[in-house]
Amino acid sequence: MVSAAVRQLVAVCAVIYLAEPLAAQGVQAPPLTVHAIWGSREYASDLVDVAWMKDGKAYTAVEDDASGNTDLYRVDALTGTKQLLVRGADLVPPGGGKPIAIEEYRFSTDGSKLLVFTNSARVWRQNTKGTFFVWDFAGKRLMPVSARPGYQQFAKFSPDGRLVGFVRDNNVYVTDLATGAETALTTDGGENVINGTSDWVYEEELDLRDAFRWSPDGRRIAFWRFDQTAIRPFYLVDHDSLYLALVPVRYPKAGTTNSTVKIGVTEVATGRTSWVDLGAETDSYVAAMDFADSPNDLWLTRLNRHQNRLDLLLADATTGAARVIMSDRDSAWVDANQPRWIAGGRQFLFVSERDGYDQVYLFNRDGSLVRRVTPGGWDVFELLGVDEQAKVLYFTGAIDGPLARPLLRVGLDGKGLARISTEPGTHGVQFNPTFQMYVDTYSRAGVPPVETLRRADGKLVRPLTGDLALVRKVDALRLRAPEFLKVPTPGGVELNAWIIKPRDFDPAKRYPLLLFVYGGPGSQTVTDAWGGAQYLWHQMLAQDGYLVASVDNRGTGGRGARFMKMTYLHLGRYESADQIAAARWFGQQPFVSADRIGIWGWSYGGYMTSRTVFLGGGVFKAAIAVAPVTDWRFYDTIYTERYMRTPQENPTGYDESASLTYADSLKGSFLLVHGTGDDNVHFQNSERLVERLEAANKQFDMRIYPNKTHSIAGGNTRENLYGLFTAWLQAHL
Repeated sequence: MVSAAVRQLVAVCAVIYLAEPLAAQGVQAPPLTVHAIWGSREYASDLVDVAWMKDGKAYTAVEDDASGNTDLYRVDALTGTKQLLVRGADLVPPGGGKPIAIEEYRFSTDGSKLLVFTNSARVWRQNTKGTFFVWDFAGKRLMPVSARPGYQQFAKFSPDGRLVGFVRDNNVYVTDLATGAETALTTDGGENVINGTSDWVYEEELDLRDAFRWSPDGRRIAFWRFDQTAIRPFYLVDHDSLYLALVPVRYPKAGTTNSTVKIGVTEVATGRTSWVDLGAETDSYVAAMDFADSPNDLWLTRLNRHQNRLDLLLADATTGAARVIMSDRDSAWVDANQPRWIAGGRQFLFVSERDGYDQVYLFNRDGSLVRRVTPGGWDVFELLGVDEQAKVLYFTGAIDGPLARPLLRVGLDGKGLARISTEPGTHGVQFNPTFQMYVDTYSRAGVPPVETLRRADGKLVRPLTGDLALVRKVDALRLRAPEFLKVPTPGGVELNAWIIKPRDFDPAKRYPLLLFVYGGPGSQTVTDAWGGAQYLWHQMLAQDGYLVASVDNRGTGGRGARFMKMTYLHLGRYESADQIAAARWFGQQPFVSADRIGIWGWSYGGYMTSRTVFLGGGVFKAAIAVAPVTDWRFYDTIYTERYMRTPQENPTGYDESASLTYADSLKGSFLLVHGTGDDNVHFQNSERLVERLEAANKQFDMRIYPNKTHSIAGGNTRENLYGLFTAWLQAHL
């Protein structure tokens, strides 16, 4: 039972976990319900949001006061003693009104000012536009970054704290805090041209939103410029008006034209802009950029359109002249990794799969390789940081296999590999700037995360409150923990999997089985980590008598480049074959009803669900596909071409991979769910699938969520959605 694992886990938090777990007291929580999971905050996470101060001795945190204002505290790391830095009730804008809420914040370099982000609104995935204010600690006054109307984005202090740079309406501005004077550094931004932030596909696939950088001396700002004129708009339909409104999204579909991208460097004082020489190959991506520990040098990572070569460039910030200092190549694709500069910019670390697994390599500034730092033979998951004084690197890696995320350390000389974390499971680590302490967010499958403050050697300093209340609630449910297992395939490959069984599981009985799938390149659903609300819903199904399992097919992550990249140019081929093989294997187990196997997934998992059930030959009785890609020609350039190249280069691969190709083979019950406002996987995908199913005279069910995005969320939507899933499975599986 989970309760034993919980008691072991919270033993480290005994200082504040004073009572025994509820299950140990004989107290059992009421059964899980869709409303408790999705319609309330009963099982909501409540982790501490730690922002380290630069001295590493304290962190800051925002707390609500009794009136709902947001206070900012300094918290002593060793003792937990709090000191009020900013009283939320004092954050009243000039001219009066209600105090603003602190949503995000950052300090000036000297700590004399605080930049506050408030009144935020969503732009595609995140709330990246809003209003910025500066709080002056000495004068105890609040001033807006801009006196002009309209949202601002990505405001940042200059290194000396005299100026604030920001983006408004696709142009870059700076405000002089002493005078309030506002200067536009770019003026051509608009519908077609974007300065200082990114276009849709860069945000979605390269995680680029904040697209300008201050130079270390504050004299220059470097920025991305996107000209998206050549990208045809894809129109979403707004159903909330009397006459339907069309919402254009500049969305480059596979094989079509991308934005033209430039990198400019503007002198703040003069407005003079120089443009970086990005080379003769114009159809490429500038994935990342910043100053290379020097006010005169920029570094950039440039990906070719096929994304099988990443070049690291150094550029002169005054002339724009650039040269390639290092390249990362692969026969399939390379990830858009970034350098981590050390030794005052004389060296950098870079993660690459050049030896078959993600590893950390040390290079000199000129691009010459010094050594591989990490040991090889298994993947590095995350490069956490470098203690340059101690000359050690901290990272998480698959030393125990792909399921766990232990904290590890190794010398920059490649010697002295050591394990720091001792508990099995997943460790999310945030070091302080001096690398003397870190916050460890630790969880296991079936066990919510708890947070502890630890020294660099892993020794406990003190517990943080974190999710201990949630740990106790989940423990009181007395659920069976997920069981990890290996699923064999006809080709001899063993696949990692977990299975959730009912609490009163009887091996002599046969149960219906629901497979949960994602399966996309480099992803993992099978990890020893907390699964959140979706995990609780799977447990709710188990309490209703279902088995729930998930299998990481070929193409997923944590097992090296060969295992992951074998799907290149043929998305879906091996992944679907593995899911079908796994369903057949489960169907041979004595406790599984082979005629009652279902599958469900969302996004890439929706694609996998539809393609797999169409090819499954009756293996699956029921399937739920949510927001599926049904033909990769409908998806964006960066993601799709990374794995498939273009439709013009690989037409047979696109035909084979499309779930549309096999729709007329559907057997069993099929539920298709999509939001019409999905800017990511367009509703077009499901419309085309409906056409194919109707043409083949196949019966199916469908639920449309008007104007909902890819997340299908907001208000009661998630409760309604998972209520639909639950009722539909009860009727069809």
